[in-house]
Amino acid sequence: MARAQPDFDEFVAAQVDDLLRTAYLIAWDASEAEDLVQECLLKVARRWPRVRTMDQPRAYARRILINLATDGARGRARRRVELDPPPAGVTEQSVDPLAALDTHVELVEALGLLPPRQRAVLVLRYFHDLTESQAAEVLGCSPGTVKSNASRGLARLREVFELSPQPGAPRYE
Repeated sequence: MARAQPDFDEFVAAQVDDLLRTAYLIAWDASEAEDLVQECLLKVARRWPRVRTMDQPRAYARRILINLATDGARGRARRRVELDPPPAGVTEQSVDPLAALDTHVELVEALGLLPPRQRAVLVLRYFHDLTESQAAEVLGCSPGTVKSNASRGLARLREVFELSPQPGAPRYE
């Protein structure tokens, strides 16, 4: 058991940023993401002697995190709508090195409009570069479910960006 603690500490140090990023992109709230990661790591710690012998302890932790995030999504969405102020208006982009950051922020904001399951699929597929099969394994569903959720999520993102063109972007009509 003395060996388990340093192993777990190393695992947490190596994975916490990735888990936080994933939790935020799914839960859409920084403090909620921190809570989800804490709960996830607590579950992993309880099973650490078995988890550390797994081929993919990182995938196991990610699956726990995704399950925690999607299981409580409805309550979080309701609280967010009731408590959060409306998002700030879009400001004009200037040509500078930070312009890509604005695009990234807009993408992350658009992700927040998706249902949690679609958001989870897109995060796993495109932020974590998992295959459809790998994402299906993490989510505990079929690859077909991953494909349909990805398709619907991407279609919704296209709608969002078509309805709100970037200031200064050329219009094709």
